[in-house]
Formats: sequence, structure tokens, C-alpha cells
Amino acid sequence: MSSVQIRSAERALSVGTWLIVAGAMLYSILTVTPLMAKHTPPGWGWTAPILPLVVDAAVVIVVRLDAVLAGLGGHGGRWPVVLRWMTGAMTLALNVADSALKKDLVGVAVHAVAPLLLIVTAETGLAYRRAIAAAQEAQEARQRAERERAEQAAREREEAAERRAREEREHAAQLAREQREHEARLAREQAEREERARREERERAEARERAEREARERAQREREQAQRERERREREEAERREAERREREAAARREQAERAERERRERAALLAGGPVNEKLPEDRSRRIVHAAFVEGLPVRAAAELCGWSIGWVSARYQELRDQAAPAGGARPVNGTALAGRP
Repeated sequence: MSSVQIRSAERALSVGTWLIVAGAMLYSILTVTPLMAKHTPPGWGWTAPILPLVVDAAVVIVVRLDAVLAGLGGHGGRWPVVLRWMTGAMTLALNVADSALKKDLVGVAVHAVAPLLLIVTAETGLAYRRAIAAAQEAQEARQRAERERAEQAAREREEAAERRAREEREHAAQLAREQREHEARLAREQAEREERARREERERAEARERAEREARERAQREREQAQRERERREREEAERREAERREREAAARREQAERAERERRERAALLAGGPVNEKLPEDRSRRIVHAAFVEGLPVRAAAELCGWSIGWVSARYQELRDQAAPAGGARPVNGTALAGRP
């Protein structure tokens, strides 16, 4: 049986099963709803279809999942069986309940048809699906065995062909090896002759190289002697430049010391005037404030020397501190940090 025929049978089984399930559900809803409406409190009659819908939904779940498990060759255990028979029994009981209460045996038989048909169809469909799955698995196993046999025969043919090819290659390799050995013997003889010729040529080349090396060594000694003389002259020139540089640095230090001494005398002259009672010109006052800042005098003393207000002098001090800050903070003057003065 081909896979197309198996799929067609499964499709027919599935369609028939769902037609029976749909018909049984519709018949059950139409039969059970009036019964539930009679036994529902007043005002709740609209809930009558809920119970048959819930029971039929359980039937749909059981049928669908059993179909999936059967197709996969699995088994859900005892609980799916319990659910399947419980929903079937509930459906049967709900359908025949109204006729049974009326003691209508014909009605009980008529209303039992759809639930019994649903129960038997579910069980039969499950059995059919399991049988189809088992048959399909057996067919696939047979096909796999046939494929394996065919592959085994093909492998054996390939191995026989490879064995013949290997024997042919080994024979050809033996002939080639004998040919190579003959050629190698001829090559060794040729190589020995060439080696003798190269050895003689190498000896002549070594003699020429010794003569050239001796000439190069003499030239190298002469270049080294010239290099040492040049280095001696360069060293003397460097010593002379270093002496000149030291003299220039000493002169620069003397000049810097003289300039610092002049600035110190100028600051001393600016600060020697003593307190004043009126404002001095701004330019002179700024020079006095700068001298006081450098000497580490307090703001009040600087204000008395120039005659300006303490606020103005404090602002100038702050400007001088800001100017000194980028260079590494306040400079120590007379052993005291300016940043710590008032």
C-alpha cells in the first residue's frame, strides 16, 4: 500500500470521525439543553447550553489528542482513557436522562444512538489510527531494510571495484618504482660528477674569497682608523660646545640673579614709603599691591601703603592668586604660602 493510499485512508477516517463528532455534539446540545433548562433556577435559563458544550468540548479534546498521539505512535496513559469513557458516559447519561425520567424506553434507545455511536467511533478511530501507524512503521522498516540491502550491495560492488583499482595502482606503482630507481641511479652518478666539479669550483672560489677578504679587512682597518680619528675630532668639538653652553648658562644665571635682585630692591623701595592718607595713582598702587603680594604682606597693610580700599586690594590679590594658580598654585614667599594669608 502506497503512502498516498495511507494518507487517503487517514483523511477519510479523520473526516468521518469529525462528522460523527459534530453531529453527535449538535444532537446532544439540542437534546440536553431543554433538560437543563427545566432543572435550572428561574432567571438562569440562558446557562442551559453551557453543560453540553463543556462535555462536548472534552470529547473534541480527547478525539483530537488521541488522533495526534496515535499518528506519532505514542500513548497518553490511563487518564486519556478515563476522560474518554467519562465524557462518553456523561454524554450518554445527559441524552437519555429526559426519556429515562419519563420512562420512555423508545426515547432512551433513540437518544442513546448518537452518544454510543460517538463512543464507539472514538475507540474505533483510535484503534484504526494505531493500526495504520503500526502498518506504516512496518512498511517503512521494510523499505529501510531494502534500502540497506541495496546500499550494502552497492558498497560491495564499490569495494570490489576499489580492490581491482588498488591492485592496478600497486602494479603501476611497482613499475614506476623500478623506473624511479633506475633514474635515481643515473641521477646519483650524474650528481657525483657534478659534485666533483662543484667541489673544484668551490675550492677556487674559496681561494678568491680569501684574497678578497684579506683586501676587505685591510680596507676595514683603514676605515676604522679614519673613523676613530673622526670620532676624536667630533668629541673634541662636542666638549668645546659643552663648555660654551655651560658658560652661557652661567651668564644666564648671573643675569637672572641680578634681575631678581633689581626686582627685590624695587619692591623694597615701593614698600618703604609707609602708610599714606590718600589714594596713590592706580598704576603705582598696582605695583605696590603686587610687591606686597610677593612679599607676603596682609591685605590691610597693602591697602595702607597705597591708600585704596581693602576690597579693591583684595580683588587685586585674588587676580594675582588666579594668575599664579595655573603655574602650580600659590608660591611660597618668605617660607609662607600666599594662599594661607588673609
